[in-house]
Amino acid sequence: MATIEFFWDPVSPYTYLASTRLPALASDVGARLLYRPFFLGGVMQATGNRPPATVPSKGRYMMADLQMWARSYDVPLQPPEPFPAKTILALRAALVADEQAVGEAYAQAIMRAYWGEGRDISDAGVVAAVLRDVGLDAEAVLADTQREDIKAALKRNTEEAVERGAFGAPSLFVGEQLFWGNDRLDLLRQHLAASAR
Repeated sequence: MATIEFFWDPVSPYTYLASTRLPALASDVGARLLYRPFFLGGVMQATGNRPPATVPSKGRYMMADLQMWARSYDVPLQPPEPFPAKTILALRAALVADEQAVGEAYAQAIMRAYWGEGRDISDAGVVAAVLRDVGLDAEAVLADTQREDIKAALKRNTEEAVERGAFGAPSLFVGEQLFWGNDRLDLLRQHLAASAR
């Protein structure tokens, strides 16, 4: 069975959009979907990349583009405040949620909270509410986000993604083949279908 490694950070709107399609895509082609939180700010810094919103004309285009994608996918999209949010706590919580076998549910919920509902996921109270929504003991998880092994795991995921060629989010790997961006999902599907023949 092929594995899609989904390197994600909830700060990325295109990652949110991709997340609304990836579970069905993986199911359709018989692939395993593995959620791998990474820190997009660290990826940008390591690769010299810049967020689209830092270029005014690109930022304006991006907001219109996001709304078109959201309509196409029939999913909610509400530009959040603040943007960009600080996501380190939310990402560390993802690693703890993964230890408790609800990593996928949490990843989907935290992205939906930020981009679908416009909630401030840099706020520990919002992260706690999302954790409770997926059935976790929020206070225990938030305490675990301060563990050194959890901090190291997030750093390791980020460094690994960069070493393998990632420069933004979402970064989707099948083996060492990178598919970058929400608009590469059809190419990802074709690659997986061809590999299964």
